[in-house]
Amino acid sequence: MTQTILDPTDKALLRLLQHDATLTNKELAYKLNKSPATIHERVRRLKEQGYITRIVAIVDRKKIDKTLIAISHVLLKEHTAKTLGEFEQRVAQFEEVMECYQMTGSFDFILKIATTNMEEYHLFLRNKLAVLPNIVTVQSFFILSETKSETAYPV
Repeated sequence: MTQTILDPTDKALLRLLQHDATLTNKELAYKLNKSPATIHERVRRLKEQGYITRIVAIVDRKKIDKTLIAISHVLLKEHTAKTLGEFEQRVAQFEEVMECYQMTGSFDFILKIATTNMEEYHLFLRNKLAVLPNIVTVQSFFILSETKSETAYPV
């Protein structure tokens, strides 16, 4: 299916859904001065075209005791497509890894890792991450406080 250019209504719909995906088509229609049928069709199209990739609940990490967040920079020995792909595949399987980005610069990857405490992080590092092949170094930074954490992209 071909992607269409987003019009102002599509953009407004994406802004609303990014902040509260529990809004019904009727509520969205009221806010956007459109019919619920129109909203239903637009949401369906936005999903079909990949603008909306999934709808999730954002959980308060403190309430589930994932209070230690590490940002880890990883440098690999080799940079072949196979090596990079294998690292990505393996690290994506670790439940502690919330995000993984291949980067430019001094390090190859940046990982966001969520654990309960330093001991759990240490076990993750020693028993999972550090045993992966081709790792030269892992440099981790721990979050002391969170000033802003946003999931909504500007549209």
